[in-house]
Amino acid sequence: MAKTPRLLPENPRLFRARVLRSERLTPSMQRVTVTGDDLAEFGYLGFDHWFRLFVQRPDQDAFRMPDLDGKKWWPTFLAIPEDVRPHCANYTVAEFRAESREMDIDFVVHTGADGEPEGRAAIWACAARPGDELAMLDQGCIFDVPEGTSEIVIAAEETGLPGVVGIAAALPRDAVGRIIQEVPTAGDVRELDAPAGVTVTWIVRAETQHSVPGRAALAELQRYVPADDRGYAFVVGESTLATEGRRHLHRAGLPKSRITFSGFWKHEARESVSA
Repeated sequence: MAKTPRLLPENPRLFRARVLRSERLTPSMQRVTVTGDDLAEFGYLGFDHWFRLFVQRPDQDAFRMPDLDGKKWWPTFLAIPEDVRPHCANYTVAEFRAESREMDIDFVVHTGADGEPEGRAAIWACAARPGDELAMLDQGCIFDVPEGTSEIVIAAEETGLPGVVGIAAALPRDAVGRIIQEVPTAGDVRELDAPAGVTVTWIVRAETQHSVPGRAALAELQRYVPADDRGYAFVVGESTLATEGRRHLHRAGLPKSRITFSGFWKHEARESVSA
C-alpha cells in the first residue's frame, strides 16, 4: 500500500464508543452507528478517513480493551492474552456527525452456503446490539491528491465503497475524473455526491461474467487510459484489483508516485490483509 505519512496522525489515539443501532443498509452492507463522549474529540478529515476497529469476538464473554496509542501499538496488542484479545480489523468512517457524536461504520456482508454472514467483523456487525462496546484507533487518510493533478480515477469493489463515498463527497467541486465502483447486486448501488466533472460508473457483479470481487472493476479500469502523466489514481479492494490496477496505470503512463493502491484482502484466502 502506498503510504502518505503527512495524512497519518503523529500520535494515533484510541477512541472508545458503544453501539447505538445496527441495520441492513443494502443487500450487501450492514451499517452500525456508534456513539460516545470520546467522539467529541475525533478529528474527522473526510475522504477515506480510516481506523483500526476493535470488537468483541464471538467466543468471548466480554469486551476487554486495554489502552493503546501511538504508532507502536501493535506489539502491545499482541501481548494481550489470546483468550481476551479483541478482534482487530481496518474500517472507514462512512459518515460522521460531530454535533451528535455519532459515527456510521459500514460492513460488507459476505455469506456462506447457509446464508449466514462470514468473517468476524461482519458477524459482529450483524449481531450488534445497542450498548455493545468497541474501540477505534485513528489512522487518518490514504487518499492524497498531489497539487496540479489534471484528473482523478478511482476504482474499487464493495470493500472500498465506504471510502469512495467519503472521497466523492469531499472532492473539490471543480474536480474532474472517473469513479469505477463494483458492487455485488443492483440493490447495492447508491447515489454518490461526486462533482459534476467526475463520471461515476457502477458495475453490478451479478450482471457480469465475473464472480470474483474486483475482477469486473479491474477489467473496466484496464480500458482506461490516462490523459497525461499528471493524473492521480486511487485503487483499493481485493488484492488483484489493487496490484493489477496499479500495474496497468503505471504502464499507461502514470508515475507510481501518483497511484495510491491498497489490497484489503485476498479472494483466495478470504481474509483481511494487514495494511
